[in-house]
Amino acid sequence: MSDTPGTTAPGATPDPRAVLAAGEQGLLFEPDISHLSEDVGYRGPTACSAAGITYRQLDYWARTGLVEPSIRPATGSGTQRLYGFRDILVLKIVKRLLDAGVSLQQIRQAVTHLAHRGISDLATLTLMSDGATVYECTSAEEVVDLLQGGQGVFGIAVGRVWQEVEGSLAELPGERPEPASDTPADELAQRRARKTG
Repeated sequence: MSDTPGTTAPGATPDPRAVLAAGEQGLLFEPDISHLSEDVGYRGPTACSAAGITYRQLDYWARTGLVEPSIRPATGSGTQRLYGFRDILVLKIVKRLLDAGVSLQQIRQAVTHLAHRGISDLATLTLMSDGATVYECTSAEEVVDLLQGGQGVFGIAVGRVWQEVEGSLAELPGERPEPASDTPADELAQRRARKTG
């Protein structure tokens, strides 16, 4: 058994006190969402930097619908996707789950489930997995129950990921999207619109 609090040697029974101590350290916290503006977006490179992923991953996940930008999707050549805070939070969670060996199919199910949760609900979640299934826990007691039942191998405290993303984005540029207009932005798009019109 490992001497480090909160870690367990493979095959050993986890110490429930370690999980409860982790909860007391702020892994389950009440988020302050008053400063989060839903209309501030972050371009792809900024989202990649904050989530710790490559641009190739970001592009693939957007094209396959795993995590799409909520502020502004790519609508053609030359448009920049804009990701919101929640999008980047989910991107970082996806990266952590992939790094832990969770299948993309299970990750898709988890992302779909997370999409139905309110932004303030996300911060109080801990995601646990045995490598095959992802479980949602909203309290330290649920984490302990999963660990004692042998289902949890690793966990992701979404509140901790939230804090990491928030800290990263404080250092990175964000922007407010321009209001949508009926006129295409570039000359080529305007020519195409005239031909089809």
